[in-house]
Amino acid sequence: MSERHTALRSMHDLGLAAWFGGSLMGAFGVNGAAAQINDSTQRLPVASAGWARWTPVNAAAIGAHLAGAVGELVTESPRVASQAGVARASSLKTALTVGALAVTGYSRLLGMRLEKAGNPPVEGTTEPNHQTPSNVASTQRQMKLLQWAVPAITGALIVMTAYMGEQQKPGQVFRGVFGRAGSMGSARGMRKMGTIGKLTTMAGMAAGRKKAHSGRD
Repeated sequence: MSERHTALRSMHDLGLAAWFGGSLMGAFGVNGAAAQINDSTQRLPVASAGWARWTPVNAAAIGAHLAGAVGELVTESPRVASQAGVARASSLKTALTVGALAVTGYSRLLGMRLEKAGNPPVEGTTEPNHQTPSNVASTQRQMKLLQWAVPAITGALIVMTAYMGEQQKPGQVFRGVFGRAGSMGSARGMRKMGTIGKLTTMAGMAAGRKKAHSGRD
């Protein structure tokens, strides 16, 4: 593995680890700790302050992950084209990444709404109580779902990254390339057999018509 590839992999893995770990710690740690504050009007501002401090770090982690992912995709493009299963895995990983970005972005938008809400009384960061304004309660309910969606999707990305790492092992590369070549050869063979079959059928039909014409004569 080249030094450039190693650097790209490090950026990819460290960024993804921070993205996953930060979202999981925030859901359990920041939100959980804020819910323990006695003054219900201070729970939301404290949690919002914690998430706001994490946002720049999270953005840097996501940027590092994306830079590493794009660099790896360019570097590994020959395998994507030649090794069976790599293109499918890359497509799934891309879909998961897009999903994680969308959920993270929308979660931050909801977080900014809660920051601007002031000091409403709440049960927790994502749990309203009977005194919480309806607009704040609605935002909290959405956030309650999304706070677990981010670590779930980024966790799936970690699993997919590990799977794709296995695909890079020499034995897997050999089997994948050989399998792709065999599949392409089989497809060409089937097309060739189909063409021969069509020609044979056409020749048989022509012979039949000639024989029938000779019988009438």
